[in-house]
Amino acid sequence: MKGAVFIAFNQMVEENISLDTWEKMLNEVNPDSGGIYTSLEDFPDEELFALVGKLSELVGQPVEVLVESFGCYLFDFLNAKYPIFTESQPDFFGFIESIDSVIHKEVRKLYENANLPTLDCQRDDEKNMSIRYYSPRKLCLLAEGLIRGAANFYNTEYTLNHKQCMHKGAEACLLDLARL
Repeated sequence: MKGAVFIAFNQMVEENISLDTWEKMLNEVNPDSGGIYTSLEDFPDEELFALVGKLSELVGQPVEVLVESFGCYLFDFLNAKYPIFTESQPDFFGFIESIDSVIHKEVRKLYENANLPTLDCQRDDEKNMSIRYYSPRKLCLLAEGLIRGAANFYNTEYTLNHKQCMHKGAEACLLDLARL
């Protein structure tokens, strides 16, 4: 996983919880990186998963809640660095549709070894969209948080129905979005 994700997670913990909690997590997890992350470098997925697990223990929140919250934070973090992607899309659904066809395409140009999820979007009508999400990492809750971040950015109220999930044996997750 790219260091930028670790940097965002570090910032989220320090801003929303405390620097002491971040340092305690690093001391207890003792990651190979020593908690020193650079944006372009790759770090093992297991390192982030261990940090999230430790944070869950320290703050008494379920991992699932933390991962979804991190997804929302990550949207804001990435959008601050790369606003061109939201600037080029006039609305929430247009942005969601552009993730795989535009954003991930650009990421792959920059990082040939990028390990990104696949999102297949189908707009049923102006208010409803279905998303097929696939990733070997099974970070569908992070995707839900990123969707929430995008909805907040576009000031869009929505519902999300996670109809099918890889964590329950499905080949891919199926997410139904409905704008309210």
